[in-house]
Amino acid sequence: MNKNKEVIIGFLVGIIANTFGTLLYILLFSDMGIADTLKTATAQDHLGSLLALGAILNLVAFFGFLRIKRDLRARGVMIATLLTALIILFYKIF
Repeated sequence: MNKNKEVIIGFLVGIIANTFGTLLYILLFSDMGIADTLKTATAQDHLGSLLALGAILNLVAFFGFLRIKRDLRARGVMIATLLTALIILFYKIF
């Protein structure tokens, strides 16, 4: 159970890092608010791009966990990143 707990912690860190990265990107590079930017991105089919840019913070979390020898947490971050990629793929196809 301890191994699963470590992977779940890494997964949650990956989801939080992706969300925080997306919000940070919107706040730094958008002239509109968060809600308006998300509505505009959805209307112009750029929501996947926003999610992908937000996933850049997952790199920091992933390599940070590897650096401190937390391989199972890094695995959880990788799973969160792959889930984000599948969501973007699903969004682009449908």
